[in-house]
Amino acid sequence: METTTKIQELLKAINQRLEQAYEDTLEDVIELLDIRKAEDKEDIKAFEEAKNEPTITWEQYKQELES
Repeated sequence: METTTKIQELLKAINQRLEQAYEDTLEDVIELLDIRKAEDKEDIKAFEEAKNEPTITWEQYKQELES
């Protein structure tokens, strides 16, 4: 519930500022949101790929370091 309230407060503050913002500022905001969305997709893809990679134990890792 606390998170929902915080999000609502942030959205209200953002909307108030956006109403007063210049057009180029609004374009910058859209660009930043698009960049963030693309980064999120890349992170999800990297995570999914990493899940399928074989893992090694800490002991195996230490042995490789000693080699």
